[in-house]
Amino acid sequence: MPVIVITGAAGLVGSMLRPRLARPDRTLRLLDIAPLQAGPGEEAVQASVTDLAAMTGACRGADAVIHLGGISGEASWPRILETNISGGYVAFEAARQAGVPRVIFASSNHAVGFSPRASFPVPDYAFPAPDTYYGVSKVATEALAAMYHYRYGLDAICVRILTCVPRPADVRTLSTWLSPDDAGRLFEACLTAERPGFRVIFGVSANTRGGWVSLAEAEALGYQPQDDAEEYAAEILAAAPDDDPTTDPVLRYLGGAFTLPDAEVPQA
Repeated sequence: MPVIVITGAAGLVGSMLRPRLARPDRTLRLLDIAPLQAGPGEEAVQASVTDLAAMTGACRGADAVIHLGGISGEASWPRILETNISGGYVAFEAARQAGVPRVIFASSNHAVGFSPRASFPVPDYAFPAPDTYYGVSKVATEALAAMYHYRYGLDAICVRILTCVPRPADVRTLSTWLSPDDAGRLFEACLTAERPGFRVIFGVSANTRGGWVSLAEAEALGYQPQDDAEEYAAEILAAAPDDDPTTDPVLRYLGGAFTLPDAEVPQA
């Protein structure tokens, strides 16, 4: 029976993926520093993504790792370095030591957050333009993914997720929304694509107001998005009728509010 390790399984994306990746012939091994209650077809491991011994143990016998664990927003450099960058190294090294052939890494649009509107749709494999320490951590772990593929032969897919939330809440997310169901479809495609090698793809739904990023590589893996944030557009636009991509600074770059001049990076 295939075993899939999901780090950060107690987080928002992990919680949404669990029921959507569940299969009668699959075991989800859930790892998080927070306590988890395992359901049918699940195993729970309470450990930190920075603990190499614990991570290697959790990876033994697994067929793939979905690495979601880490700080999910901006933080000080020491915290980002320890949890996100060192944790990224641990995820790939644990997979290598345990003989896991595939790692799917939850990267972020903030790895290329300073991509301007003039560059939309941002292409797959776009050169890094991180908007924060958080974005830097995603770039660093993408680099680790490349090294572990080319040096050790792991299949490594980096998913630059846009806005994965239950429903869009503002004008920007009408373009950047990745629905929970489409997230399930995307990660299932990453799990089941045959010998994908090293890939850097974007994760977003089929939004009417989309076109911000390429979906070519995701679709090449078998991803077929079905959801559209336009369902929520009337409600959102009624509450924010003056948002204009030509004047609103939040819409100037892919990274949104993370790119604003007053979005200071914490120093301690």
